[in-house]
Amino acid sequence: MIRNILIGVLTVGIVGVGIWGYQEHKEKNAILINAENNYQRAFHELTYNIDILHDKIGTTLAMSSRTSLSPTLAEVWRITSEANNSVGQLPLTLLPFNKTEEFLSNIGDFSYKTAVRDLEKEPLTDEEYKTLQSLYSQAAEIQNELRKVQHLTLKNNLRWMDVEMAIASGKEAADNTIIDGFKTVEKKVEGYSETDMGPIMTSMEKKESGYRNLPGKKITKNEAVNIAKKYTKVSQNAKTKVVENGKGSDFGFYSVSIQDKNGETNMDITKKGGYPIWLINSRDVKEQKISLNDASIKANQFLTERGFKDLELFESTQYDHIGLFNFVTKKNNVRIYPESIMVKVALDDGSIIGFSAEQYLGTNNKHKEIPSAKISEEEARKAINKNVNVMETRLAIINNEVNDEVLCYEFLGTLDNDTYRIYVNAQDGSEEYVEKLQNAEPIYEDVANGKA
Repeated sequence: MIRNILIGVLTVGIVGVGIWGYQEHKEKNAILINAENNYQRAFHELTYNIDILHDKIGTTLAMSSRTSLSPTLAEVWRITSEANNSVGQLPLTLLPFNKTEEFLSNIGDFSYKTAVRDLEKEPLTDEEYKTLQSLYSQAAEIQNELRKVQHLTLKNNLRWMDVEMAIASGKEAADNTIIDGFKTVEKKVEGYSETDMGPIMTSMEKKESGYRNLPGKKITKNEAVNIAKKYTKVSQNAKTKVVENGKGSDFGFYSVSIQDKNGETNMDITKKGGYPIWLINSRDVKEQKISLNDASIKANQFLTERGFKDLELFESTQYDHIGLFNFVTKKNNVRIYPESIMVKVALDDGSIIGFSAEQYLGTNNKHKEIPSAKISEEEARKAINKNVNVMETRLAIINNEVNDEVLCYEFLGTLDNDTYRIYVNAQDGSEEYVEKLQNAEPIYEDVANGKA
């Protein structure tokens, strides 16, 4: 009798394990299929956008009307943004593709700067026309190579998940049509002359320049692990993994993964100088036990203890049980917004679960001297809508719409029930940028019940 009961229990257990295993397998397959579909969509969108980009640049070469040229160049700028967005969704993090992204950013900057100026007063120069011709032929080469990859991908039913696995395992040198195709694109773009773009400097170029000029010596993988441990609270026997990234890039970095009982922490650290780029801890955050203000103190302490100086808390936001804090450099009472650092704090125990110094490092803390304002605060106020009630004023450096750094008067003001930040150029009094700040989110359950 007991024997039969045991057999029955074991049978039920085996069946249960089998069902659980099948369910796990099914869920894993669903995740893989979803990721594959997203990769396929991003790749075909990239190919399509490059097709349209090539055609639009060709259209500008045939235009003589200034009224037609400006919107077409603006459309070129929009398409390059979409193409770069598609690149960002592909599993190419460990594969050198930075020159192609830089090329697309250059096209976007060139087209935007040309589109927003008055082409009646400042028509295209011969040099700019030659730049457009060069961009047209270069876009054709990229279009051709991507079309080849797309054809082979569809013909041979290739999967992007295989690309991700090959790159992650360091086996990208093997025969892989997609990887080889993207390497060909990158090689062609690398051969394009920098002078083809004219006298422009993109945000990506600025950031890479900042990374290249970071002080310090090159670090080893072991040193990268030790640096990562200083930014995390992990046990000495935690499992670590280091991958060398940025091959072919002007700046390299190590990706460090640390796993212990508190979850997995991933971190990127520059090879030169050993500077942390970003950190993320994927653990679940439980019920809130500390306030947002207390969390901001912990975030500030975290930065101070690790040598970050002249920082001021600029923004703090709470999402569920997580505090998000944005710090900016402040020198001579001037906020330098391009030099920003983000910190995420878990509100259950006050631990740091996220950190990003990408923008801070990209500028390389270069603002040793702050330019002087050429107009007074009173003169700058003339550019502001008279209905805005100004509450605070300060000087700040921002990136304008064409990514040039400008010294501005920053006015914090209200209009009706909304709050705005208004930036007025401190050199000529022109309005550079207006930002509407987010209002507090309503509790939609209360709204539905008529309580709000």
